[in-house]
Amino acid sequence: MKRKQRFAFVTVALALVFAFVIGYSHTHAQGQFPGYKSTIQTYNMSQSTANIILAFYRQDGSLEKTLTDIIERDRSKIYFTLPVQEGFSGSVVISSDQPVAALSNMMNSALTAGGTYVGESQGSTTVYLPLLMANSDGGFNSWFALQNPNPSSTNVTVNYSDGITTDITLAAYASHNFYQKQESHTSNLFSAKVTSDEPVVVVAFLEDTASMAAYNGFASGAVNPAMPLVNANNNGINTDIQMQNTGDTDTTVTVSYMPSAAGSACTETQTIAAGQSVTFAGRAFESGVNSTCSGGDKFIGSGYVTTNSASQPLAAVVSQRTGSSPLTQFAAYGSFDPDDATSAVRMPTINDRNAGFFTSVNVMNVGSSETAVACSFTDTTYTVTGTLQPNETLTDLQANKIQDGYVGSATCTATADGAKIIAVVNQLKTGATDDQFQVYEAINQ
Repeated sequence: MKRKQRFAFVTVALALVFAFVIGYSHTHAQGQFPGYKSTIQTYNMSQSTANIILAFYRQDGSLEKTLTDIIERDRSKIYFTLPVQEGFSGSVVISSDQPVAALSNMMNSALTAGGTYVGESQGSTTVYLPLLMANSDGGFNSWFALQNPNPSSTNVTVNYSDGITTDITLAAYASHNFYQKQESHTSNLFSAKVTSDEPVVVVAFLEDTASMAAYNGFASGAVNPAMPLVNANNNGINTDIQMQNTGDTDTTVTVSYMPSAAGSACTETQTIAAGQSVTFAGRAFESGVNSTCSGGDKFIGSGYVTTNSASQPLAAVVSQRTGSSPLTQFAAYGSFDPDDATSAVRMPTINDRNAGFFTSVNVMNVGSSETAVACSFTDTTYTVTGTLQPNETLTDLQANKIQDGYVGSATCTATADGAKIIAVVNQLKTGATDDQFQVYEAINQ
């Protein structure tokens, strides 16, 4: 899928949608939690000092606050406390004179659940949301925030796959939250297509009463999307892939699973109706439904579409979960279009024993030939190397490998001519009994 690039070039604004509604009571909050809090991490990917401006907008589009700052070359800066009033709910646009990336962590106000998503460097007039829920099994609901990062108003239409349509008009720089449990849905699990006159940015949140996950909307689908990390029966971690057919023709899809650290290669085949979404991975690894996979076996590896009978564009949300409802840990990321891959990926947040947090890096070769991959980590001599066949993944867990309290970033580079790689990063907390599990997509550069 043609994802909006996840970094901002010189003079291009990077749009982030986030909510910051600390202190709201249960009667005011419309999500699963009584309140929410956001943090922002900016990362300067250049070799020069970056001058940045963060402009915070209220939901009606009025300006709340601007913050001017600098970020040293190849360094990150985290804003744990944002320069806005308590109770603020809105969005931010980040401008920079150097290429920067940004992550936002959305957490409940008790800091016991959260999800991470990556800022978008541009909006789109069409956005797809493969996974939405209303009173689904286990008490899951979703909501999504839609931002107009433009200096003019825009008309927006949301078409849900169960037949519901919503129309709104957003003022310049305004944002709006859509809460699915307040809408009259006829299905518990569904997808959506957002269209607008001006390019918009959308991020979705998935919640039960104890956990949360986040993912970015898709500007379009891909014929053969790739997913760098799929787990099954991995110390309680399992994966569901919600795949949306964003085209206008039904198509039969085969997803191939390739192990990296555990399990055996297998395939799963299902038909996805036009405009609808279907769940892959979960039942295939639990009981072998619609697949050649062995139910109950441990699997750690990748997934990729090898058959798409009608060559329809597809978009997928990959959710990782532990426990039974309410979930103990929950995180999500979006699938990748191999056509958008590059020979290098950047990862703004890497941890090792940082207040109990650690990360794992999962780098996938989506090119057509074998390639060597080398990963370096800032301010350390620690490196990770490997040779990957097409669709193979290099998995490395940073826990107890770099240094106690390590906070840094990483770059992975593929050396073969024309090589293409993608990656995701998991962040977890050792011994956590609540939802301290996030995942984000690495930035292709």
